[in-house]
Amino acid sequence: MGAALLSAVATQAVIPVCAIVGIIFSLVQWYLVARVKLTPERHGSSSSPRNNKNGYGDYLIEEEEGINDHNVVIKCAEIQSAISEGATSFLFTEYQYVGAFMAAFAILIFLFLGSVEGFSTKSQPCAYDKTRTCKPALATAMFSTVSFLLGAITSVVSGYLGMKIATFANARTTLEARKGVGKAFITAFRSGAVMGFLLAANGLLVLYIAINIFKLYYGDDWEGLFEAITGYGLGGSSMALFGRVGGGIYTKAADVGADLVGKVERNIPEDDPRNPAVIADNVGDNVGDIAGMGSDLFGSYAESSCAALVVASISSFGINHDFTAMCYPLLVSSMGILVCLITTLFATDFFEIKAVKEIEPALKKQLIISTILMTVGVAIVTWIAVPSSFTIFNFGTQKVVKSWQLFLCVGVGLWAGLIIGFVTEYFTSNAYSPVQDVADSCRTGAATNVIFGLALGYKSCIIPIFAIAISIFVSFTFAAMYGIAVAALGMLSTIATGLAIDAYGPISDNAGGIAEMAGMSHRIRERTDALDAAGNTTAAIGKGFAIGSAALVSLALFGAFVSRAAISTVDVLTPKVFIGLLVGAMLPYWFSAMTMKSVGSAALKMVEEVRRQFNTIPGLMEGHAKPDYATCVKISTDASIKEMIPPGALVMLTPLIVGIFFGVETLSGVLAGSLVSGVQIAISASNTGGAWDNAKKYIEAGASEHARTLGPKGSEPHKAAVIGDTIGDPLKDTSGPSLNILIKLMAVESLVFAPFFATHGGLLFKIF
Repeated sequence: MGAALLSAVATQAVIPVCAIVGIIFSLVQWYLVARVKLTPERHGSSSSPRNNKNGYGDYLIEEEEGINDHNVVIKCAEIQSAISEGATSFLFTEYQYVGAFMAAFAILIFLFLGSVEGFSTKSQPCAYDKTRTCKPALATAMFSTVSFLLGAITSVVSGYLGMKIATFANARTTLEARKGVGKAFITAFRSGAVMGFLLAANGLLVLYIAINIFKLYYGDDWEGLFEAITGYGLGGSSMALFGRVGGGIYTKAADVGADLVGKVERNIPEDDPRNPAVIADNVGDNVGDIAGMGSDLFGSYAESSCAALVVASISSFGINHDFTAMCYPLLVSSMGILVCLITTLFATDFFEIKAVKEIEPALKKQLIISTILMTVGVAIVTWIAVPSSFTIFNFGTQKVVKSWQLFLCVGVGLWAGLIIGFVTEYFTSNAYSPVQDVADSCRTGAATNVIFGLALGYKSCIIPIFAIAISIFVSFTFAAMYGIAVAALGMLSTIATGLAIDAYGPISDNAGGIAEMAGMSHRIRERTDALDAAGNTTAAIGKGFAIGSAALVSLALFGAFVSRAAISTVDVLTPKVFIGLLVGAMLPYWFSAMTMKSVGSAALKMVEEVRRQFNTIPGLMEGHAKPDYATCVKISTDASIKEMIPPGALVMLTPLIVGIFFGVETLSGVLAGSLVSGVQIAISASNTGGAWDNAKKYIEAGASEHARTLGPKGSEPHKAAVIGDTIGDPLKDTSGPSLNILIKLMAVESLVFAPFFATHGGLLFKIF
């Protein structure tokens, strides 16, 4: 079989060092963003360069146009402070409610898993090898609870830090836009990189420390150790679900209310300070698109790592106590941090952006460069960390796998992610014909716009599904369920770059809003709009990655669940399994209905409040009076806190109810059904919403002859585009992104509770 070139001692050093390098790099990026001052300074600042790099000179547009620079900077700082306070206040409220839910769920984990052996403290035969003895079920219950809480806390911290960085950077991006689009791009991108690297490094470091602490008790019982570690993924995804749903309802209620009354009825620009919902809208970008998305991708990373580690522990890596080979998933993630670090420098230091048209290609290059470099990185990690030949657990048998086959499994996931990213970009960017066709359909009103948008979303599923299907087939053929788990990890290995690109979008959106509210010149708003339009596409790409990786992660977790629950085959012809398939396929529709209705009812209250203020506050339309922003913020906060509980409970309780009353076979059907239908709805919802949003921006920008025939703002085609955009808002920012958490969370929860379901589940079938 051979041994790995990298020793166990070297592995123990490499993983934390890479994580710490990632944290240091994110702090350096934060320091560079912080050098942009939010205090008035005349004739440039210490951060103003003397040359003409990145498409700006050392003069300000404001000075050229004779506008007082001092007032603009002060106003930007005030708006930033209001957005930051609103976002912080909402997250603290949300975390209080979710914290209580998590505490209750942690107790449930302990009681259910502890009861498997009647809370016995005696050692028991191992689940996969009855000739060996493993630690008692009570230990698994205790350590699973601890790892669940660890995952939940890390997820919360990831989301919160992301929000803080985004609200720190938004006004700075606006101010840098005065010096040119290149400088604004670098500020927004660096801020995204802070979040990306902090999240990737923290996730890796906490998981690594947890493994080493648990090892003090478990010793060489790798099977028990990694079974307990799966709680880490469950904690991460549980918090991500509430963050995504709660944040998504918040942001879209405000967005729909602001757009429908402001743009369509009152014909005022987006982010106009006269609009009462404008602060709530900008707060929403940070709590939904940043905090929710950060927790979501952290959950995917944690779960794919846990799925790979569980399978590795019962393969030759665990049997032969090969620590380096077992830590292969963590070493791939460590290499990912180093690769993303080099890739980020291409955007911020090696190349200059001098014009608006260079923004989107620069972001695309990030994806391509990181994928190419990561392919080389994975080859190196596989060569030094894995024996040339080894065996992988494959539903009761051991499958012989070569190291080059394992490399191909990671590689196929990595490149499938890039393909999904590019297909998503093609269907959601206004540089290509699909979105331009949607924009053109606005000539005949909102109805044709909606029809074209829905068709685009459905069509956009085709290539990503083939990419996922091929990667599943290749990786399973080479390395069984372990191959699928590392393929998911491959897709997420460039998570730091993916998050940087994704977070860049909402930061640019906020920057545009601040420019409008601060009364800055239309030239600056044009620059921030260009950054935002590119950000819209990159956000859709980020969602594509999240959905694709969720499909692979869920399948890997599903395989681990089937093995742990000792199900010999999942036979769809048996009624137990088939009814599960039907119910599972229905769940994403039920969940989407709940989240969309929540956004609709919250938006209804928001529209009524915005209308009331326009009608009752004298001088508001003329700009003589200030709107009551706080009431709109309160409507969004109250609605999202109240409405996030039912969808969250649906996802968290379904595996428990099915497992306890109907047993593991039916639950396996539910998991398969929700995976198959959830992926399709998630892709189509995200892409439909993204296309409608960019069709509206295409008309607003008027950058081509075709776009100018549809505009300007306020024209009938533009109003039809705004209606399409508002319909797409809950699809792309609430239901779509939350669905990938649904399929992952149900799978990881089933895996964590598998020992309990296998022992005590299926009560109804036992009675009858």
